[in-house]
Amino acid sequence: MKNLTKLLAVSTVLGAVAAPQAAAADVAPAALIIAQGGLGDGSWNDTAYAGFKAGLEKTGVEGRPIESKDVVAQGEEIMRRAADGGFGLVVSLEWIHGEPMQKIAPDYPDTNFVIMNQTREGDNLASVVFAEHQGSYLAGALAAQVTTDTSIEGINADPVIGVIGGVKSPGIDKFIVGYIQGAKAVNPDIDVKVAYAESFGDPAKGEQLAKAMFAEGADIVYQVAGGTGIGIIEAAKAEGRYAIGVDTDQDSMAPGHVLTSMVKRVDVAVEKILEDYAGGAFPGGQVLTFGLKENGVALSDMEHTKDRIPAAYLAKVEELKAGIVDGSVEVWDVTEKGYPDFYN
Repeated sequence: MKNLTKLLAVSTVLGAVAAPQAAAADVAPAALIIAQGGLGDGSWNDTAYAGFKAGLEKTGVEGRPIESKDVVAQGEEIMRRAADGGFGLVVSLEWIHGEPMQKIAPDYPDTNFVIMNQTREGDNLASVVFAEHQGSYLAGALAAQVTTDTSIEGINADPVIGVIGGVKSPGIDKFIVGYIQGAKAVNPDIDVKVAYAESFGDPAKGEQLAKAMFAEGADIVYQVAGGTGIGIIEAAKAEGRYAIGVDTDQDSMAPGHVLTSMVKRVDVAVEKILEDYAGGAFPGGQVLTFGLKENGVALSDMEHTKDRIPAAYLAKVEELKAGIVDGSVEVWDVTEKGYPDFYN
């Protein structure tokens, strides 16, 4: 591919995706820029990559993921070299890339750009946003009900739960604030402990922070930390407590110790983008939203824990979900409204 060696100079380009049987020869290849935490995080990056591969196979478009050792600092350079290298679609999973993407998009009018989890402007730039706050609200509401029910193994009587983010940012706090709001909707006096690992790829730090929260009385900790969250789930298993997974269904990572997972269907979004691109209908200048109503976010099926959760708790979650879908329950979105008074 033209100028591919330049792209290799700033990033580790993984092996090319296997060529599909029906190649779309008239469509330029697609690139998926992997966010902090890298492939193998069992979460955001892996879920998006699954959708990317499915989209390539379905459409016949060629493509490959791109990883960088410093994806934050090298963001603009990676995107420019991808565009210079002949990629016709550049999808970035890294939140920090929003500003530089909006900056460089006008320089490459023949390249289509996609940014996740925020809204950016540009005729050849599409924004994909998820209502993570809505799914997180349901996770918080479930956790707030479970956390004082001592009939459930591993639960103490204290109304204390926790949440650990990777790096503090509006994109991560969108989850956290929704979680807090959902918990307080059930119990206004609940104590929701908040911490940040300052990394999306440090399981040891995640385990350390989670164990500290468990020691302070929390029995359920929501992980919003990518690869760091693997350590949070391991801590829940080791301490006989519960984690809440994120982005993908992580319930099987520690069966019986992941209460639920807030599933974010980034795979569906990436696959749809590829289909639109291959069909000549790239949604440039548009914002695509995936929420509860669109089945873009949801709680997992709780295969390993549902039998120990009282039916009344699950019914309450369904009631709140219906309220969010019909608009009678409004969930706070920090990316639009800033931080609410209940966040501290």
